[in-house]
Amino acid sequence: MKKVVFLLSIFFLSMSILNAQKPRLLVLTDIEADPDDAQSMVRLLTYSNQFDIEGLIATTSIHQKNWAAVESIHDIVNAYDKVQPNLLKHENGYPTAAFLKTKIKKGLEKYGMDGVGEGKDSEGSNWIIKVLEQNDSRPIWFSIWGGSNCLAQALWKIQQTKTTEQAEKLYQKIRVYTISDQDDSNPWIRKTFPNIFFVVTPGFTYSNATWRGINAKADGFNNDVISNQWLSENIQQWHSILGTKYPDVAYGMEGDSPSFMGLIPNGLNDSANPNFGGWGGRYEFYKPNFEEPKPNPYTKVLQKEEPEIRPIWTNAKDSIVSSIDKKSYIGNLETILRWREDFQNDFAARMDWTHKSFSEANHPPVPKLNHSDKITVKSSEQFFLDAKGTTDPDGDALSYFWMQYREAGTYNGNISFRPYASNMYRVPFSAPKVDSPQTIHFILKVSDKGKPALTRYKRVIVTVLP
Repeated sequence: MKKVVFLLSIFFLSMSILNAQKPRLLVLTDIEADPDDAQSMVRLLTYSNQFDIEGLIATTSIHQKNWAAVESIHDIVNAYDKVQPNLLKHENGYPTAAFLKTKIKKGLEKYGMDGVGEGKDSEGSNWIIKVLEQNDSRPIWFSIWGGSNCLAQALWKIQQTKTTEQAEKLYQKIRVYTISDQDDSNPWIRKTFPNIFFVVTPGFTYSNATWRGINAKADGFNNDVISNQWLSENIQQWHSILGTKYPDVAYGMEGDSPSFMGLIPNGLNDSANPNFGGWGGRYEFYKPNFEEPKPNPYTKVLQKEEPEIRPIWTNAKDSIVSSIDKKSYIGNLETILRWREDFQNDFAARMDWTHKSFSEANHPPVPKLNHSDKITVKSSEQFFLDAKGTTDPDGDALSYFWMQYREAGTYNGNISFRPYASNMYRVPFSAPKVDSPQTIHFILKVSDKGKPALTRYKRVIVTVLP
């Protein structure tokens, strides 16, 4: 009996540690303004065991100024309720629909700053304050898919009712990833609360926004995985009631999903360092140049915009060689495009989990490093990158690929593995000669040969000393 109690204690301690490592996530969505919010909600729920979901709040936006469609969130969560038991056959930690429903709230049905100020509190803004006040030191990621005035009202209320010291403690918990500016409260937050962590491509135009990498048709990349046919076969049809809640694409597939995809623990993502890059894109910290605004392509409205007054995490460029046409491509969309086939396959597998048994579905490999993920070497020193011991839960054959993520490190040169192949589990590299300490990021991609093929990663940061 004592042994059983001891083992149970170890189990619950392990689960406590695991839960403590989960990102806290609070979503603001203008669901029904565009089908892509419902699409993103379906994807999010298939990954809901990877987060501590703190809120699902219906809001307005420039595309839907007087309606917060909270009933649509409930509808999708009701569908999730039917598949949650089957998801648990594949991974632990999927919350019940009843639990998620306690997190569904409604923002004020007013547009932008018209919903901020005295007498503008709502169920949603009050809930945000309550979540921020919880005795939990982990940051809260605000994944903003539409307008942000619900968060703006919470911040306004905190500013009015708390001491400076009390307010700052709450502000320090906030991490915002917003899908461009979809109301005028977004720029207001950045200017009024300049210390709040912010990831955004500012502006109402969207044409230069990094998040477009998830749905842009682009030369040199697999566009089939964002086609209506692929979505029908892999997400919507024959994939349980949750798949039927995934609507057809109208303007672009899942433009909101990058705001939480960078939090998924896949071995590549590092939410604390947006400049490292991951499924949600890569961003750098600087004050962007002001560009004269253009009419929004969907509303045709020309919004008044002003220059940013402080640095934010915003557009960064990656340069990659396409595996399809072998040409080089560079841009900020590429920071998401380069992973698109991987994360679409991953989503397809999770939709399989909603209705298939464990033995019928595919599950991601488990990469393992035979050394630390942080290594220090000297100029010209040779070292081995080693992933021996990597496994797959389904017993699938595995493919390995080592790559340098040049933009994520400080060393600007390219590292070649030649004359060695980069698709072995153990590969040597020779450190370059440097005059000052430099970092090089190596990414291990491990893909199984299941269907759909799934990929997980390990990142190794090598510091090279002179």
